[in-house]
Amino acid sequence: MRLGAQPPSEAGPGPATNAPTGPRGSAGRISELPLAFDLQAGWIEASTPDFDLRLAKTAQILVSLRSRAAPFDFLPADQLEFRARSGFHHLGDVIVRVRRAGQTNWTHWSSAEGPRAVQPHAAPEGAIASASLDPALPADFPLSIRRTWLLEEGQLVLRFDLQNRSDAPVEIGGLALPVVFNNMIHNFVTRRARSLEEAHETCVFFDPYIGRDAGYVQVTRLNGKGPALLVVPWGQTPLEAWQPLREPARPMQTFEGTFAWTVHSRAWAENEWSRAEPWNPPTAVVLEPGQTRSYGLRFIPAPEIRALDRALIQAHRPVAVGVPGYILPMDLRALLYLRHAHQVRDIASDPPGALEVSALPSPSAAWQAYQVRGRQWGRARLTVTYEDGLRQTIHYYVIKSMPEVVADLGRFLFSRQWYEDPGDPFGRSPSVMSYDREANRILTQESRVWIAGLSDEGGAGSWIAAACKLWAQPEPEQVRKFERFVNEVVWGRLQYSEGDLKYGVRKSLFYYTTNEIPGFTYDPSQNWRTWTSWSEQEARSVGRGYNYPHVVIAYWTLYRLARHHPGLVTSHPWDWFLDQAWHTVMFLTSRTPEGRPRVGYVNWGLMQGTVFLELLEDLKREGRTEQARALEERMRARAERWARQAYPFGSEMAWDSTGQEEVYAWCKYFGFDQQADVTLHAILGYMPTLPHWGYNGCARRYWDFLYAGKIRRIERQLHHYGSGLNAIPVLHAYREQPGDFHLLRVGHGGAMGPLANIDAEGFASAAFHSFPDSLFWDPYSGDYGPNFFGHVMTIGTYVARHPEWGWIVFGGEVETRDRLVRVHPKDSLRRRIFLAPQALWLTLDAGRFEQLEYDTAEGRIRIGLGPADPFTPAAYLRIETTGPGPKAGYQLAGSFTRDREAWRIPLNNNLTWIELTRTSR
Repeated sequence: MRLGAQPPSEAGPGPATNAPTGPRGSAGRISELPLAFDLQAGWIEASTPDFDLRLAKTAQILVSLRSRAAPFDFLPADQLEFRARSGFHHLGDVIVRVRRAGQTNWTHWSSAEGPRAVQPHAAPEGAIASASLDPALPADFPLSIRRTWLLEEGQLVLRFDLQNRSDAPVEIGGLALPVVFNNMIHNFVTRRARSLEEAHETCVFFDPYIGRDAGYVQVTRLNGKGPALLVVPWGQTPLEAWQPLREPARPMQTFEGTFAWTVHSRAWAENEWSRAEPWNPPTAVVLEPGQTRSYGLRFIPAPEIRALDRALIQAHRPVAVGVPGYILPMDLRALLYLRHAHQVRDIASDPPGALEVSALPSPSAAWQAYQVRGRQWGRARLTVTYEDGLRQTIHYYVIKSMPEVVADLGRFLFSRQWYEDPGDPFGRSPSVMSYDREANRILTQESRVWIAGLSDEGGAGSWIAAACKLWAQPEPEQVRKFERFVNEVVWGRLQYSEGDLKYGVRKSLFYYTTNEIPGFTYDPSQNWRTWTSWSEQEARSVGRGYNYPHVVIAYWTLYRLARHHPGLVTSHPWDWFLDQAWHTVMFLTSRTPEGRPRVGYVNWGLMQGTVFLELLEDLKREGRTEQARALEERMRARAERWARQAYPFGSEMAWDSTGQEEVYAWCKYFGFDQQADVTLHAILGYMPTLPHWGYNGCARRYWDFLYAGKIRRIERQLHHYGSGLNAIPVLHAYREQPGDFHLLRVGHGGAMGPLANIDAEGFASAAFHSFPDSLFWDPYSGDYGPNFFGHVMTIGTYVARHPEWGWIVFGGEVETRDRLVRVHPKDSLRRRIFLAPQALWLTLDAGRFEQLEYDTAEGRIRIGLGPADPFTPAAYLRIETTGPGPKAGYQLAGSFTRDREAWRIPLNNNLTWIELTRTSR
């Protein structure tokens, strides 16, 4: 299967099969497993300038790595009583697959299976401990393995020496080093989930950069504060693949699982992973009789997340930074900056020609610069070879131009996913419904009933995406269809239109019943006996607060289209949609006569809750003073509750990555800056920036394939909706702190993530499967919509001046000549431009930016606005200065009228040029 291809048609649900199986089950049964090493035998303790570390004396595996800068352990030392049993992995374990010359089958061995029998050796100079693993090896195993823990230049190193002890060549086709850190939000010792406070102070997340010789794993605390940790290669130990490990304790919502740094992967690629297109070409190595090959990992501290690149540089490791990232529209000239002690010898694209690379003048002695153009849609990989022989892979995803991608999405949603069946017994017609790309059909039934029921994220996702597409790129025929959906399905069916429940939102239109439904038969191949097959009574419930932002988005979109595009919306005047949105929020936040919340989860942050703030601002601009006051009071009560919490973003899950978006928005609005800062740091703790399209800006999420995916398993989801949603607060924070380049990289990566989900025809997948036996997009559309909401709410053209690289643009292109900077927006909407040196935030309610010219000497700005169209006779411009300090503000030159706090600028059939002049702040 070529890079970027769809999965084979026979792909289906199932567990990951990329690691050896072992006993799995409840904590009670696990406690009966034999101990793998003696907890009473004592410890080998040592210190580096940055860490205090502890090895189990008998097994010589690492059980504690405590930072000396903070009272914090990167390892699950508090879980050792539970994890010291056979089948659990630790730092210091090794997994090997070998075969002798002439054999076809691989022999598998893992040090985690069975007792940790070792033969201690006298530690060489500089070493902490050294031992042979041979006592645990089968007698006929062809390798001898020695493990050594040592200090090199004050840093901890784990080294393995593998020697061929047989009389024939031996091929090592699988070599994996478990890297186990404390990502255990579930406390297995106490058999409960940790509280948010405990989890954020105790636990970490870790993310791989699967970049071969330049690869690394970054380990960050849940609270987003320092210290952080890097695991990098020692010697020739490429990070070729990243695989989950099977252990007695199953992954769950509070435990993502354990993983292994995979050095050689051919043995897995030929077997368990044979249907997947790997991130890197699988390799193996042959050892001649008596030959030894050494591998290892080095542990490097970093004072904080923003210092990870600096720590790599100080450790003499390669650093790559893509501008604007690694999801690459074909009409965009991207930049790639490389830093290494050695010059680049060669750069190659795979597939050939998918990426076109040309060298640029170096911006400084430290950095080498390249221009990268995407030429072929889908996954692509650059392999950079340096003069010292080190090979680094950088992973891109090439897409069409952003406006083309959005147009494709709209066409697919309003044709292939458009459902018309007047006889539908569940009242779902006409609508945009969930879709199975593998079967190429609408999901009219699913045992997880919400997926076919137009509600919850997994069922509302497609029509949320449709609403956001229209807000970004309105087309009359699609608007008419969406009006039908809102008027005929949402109002009066999905949302109650009369009685005590008026404005309440149902959990699902589809449901399961044993009663006969004329003309409809439930698919007998599906399991209708679990909790996911809601009864009609359960489906009619209005108690799930997460469903309310969906409906508000639908109404708010049509309000905005009706208000700014005369004649486009015809079924109701603009104020009807605005009122509907307001009433929906008021029902969500209402209370029973006894004073209890009428809708559940309302006291937590709701995904897409940013739309409530947008609604409030529109109410104020429209002069709806009483409505705005009432809405603000309801939201203040929620925000004041969050302001009293150490970590104010709980949810129905023990830990979640979606409530932060709304919590941040309201904390900023009401001036609870400390809690907004706590929220932002938590986002940065689970949202990395890495030279890989799948992980760059990807907010951690690993359980929603169970609820909205076709392949149901706990698995890191690449660019699930957390990416787009959490880009909103990160880029907001960047606009307030325009000198923080890390925020721009992370936020823009998250904002671009939702475009990768959209295939060449316009189908949008819920997320990408990251396990090495898969590496493809899930066939279900699922809960994609909130992801695209995040994209349209924050994507723009961000113009910055980097201290080493000069003028750069995320979401467009820039030209400089003398003192003139000319910007060409190329983002999806072309309705937002941020000029970072002046902290100037320009937004359009209607119209589009075609060009911006900035005179750096005099501060003048000229803007070219796109031509009028039949429904857009005028642009509506807002001018805001967002950052701190004494930067100048700007005002619009000329005579223009104000309309709802925006400047109304009549458009013509060509470019309309306007000018902004600098004022004092």
